[in-house]
Amino acid sequence: MRVGGQMISVYPEELSFEVELEKPSPCNIKVVNNTEHHVAFKVKTTSPKKYFVRPNASVVQPWDSCTVTVTLQAQKELPPDMQCKDKFLIQSAKVPPTNDIDEIPKDTFNKDGEKVIEELKLRVVYNPPSQNGYENLEEESGLTSYKSRASNVLKNSSSDEFHLIYILLNAQMQALQQLKEERDFIVHQNHQFKRELEMLNKRRSRKTDAGFSMTFAAFAGLVGITFGFILNLLFTASPTS
Repeated sequence: MRVGGQMISVYPEELSFEVELEKPSPCNIKVVNNTEHHVAFKVKTTSPKKYFVRPNASVVQPWDSCTVTVTLQAQKELPPDMQCKDKFLIQSAKVPPTNDIDEIPKDTFNKDGEKVIEELKLRVVYNPPSQNGYENLEEESGLTSYKSRASNVLKNSSSDEFHLIYILLNAQMQALQQLKEERDFIVHQNHQFKRELEMLNKRRSRKTDAGFSMTFAAFAGLVGITFGFILNLLFTASPTS
């Protein structure tokens, strides 16, 4: 799933972290430019000391995308019931063509005058690492009995087998999640390409119309000059006769 506006879309629609004590947890989001213009974005959060964001600001070229890695710093204690009230805000604005965030105006994200600044809000979700993979598999693939079958296998396994099976299952969960995100991104890009093709066809049609008008005008002018030349010859020849 995604959250999006007119300028940019963000995949996925929330920041999901597998939280373990004393361990950092990364999460990637993809920022997609939905326009034919250069768009700058900036990432803000209500808890800047808890998260490390790279890049926290960048410029995305037309119809392109940028991956942002948000890392939850190692936590000494977990919140009650794994509930998180942290929020993220992504601001975006059209900028002159450039690839360097340092070259854009300093007041790009200041809300003043008639400047258009788009804002998207993302919530934060904490998940225990031992359950996140199973929940994603049930939700995304619809295999509701997978968790119970996996639990039975793990109960009947030794410690080493348990560890190996857990690694294999976790790898499969991550692969399924990545495939889904790539599928959603490809579908989105396909829509963007169709829109861009339609715009190119419209521009080409306008250029063709303009070319036809200029050709017709030139032809009409040539006919007028030729007709005038013939009349001039006729009037010149009459007195002589």
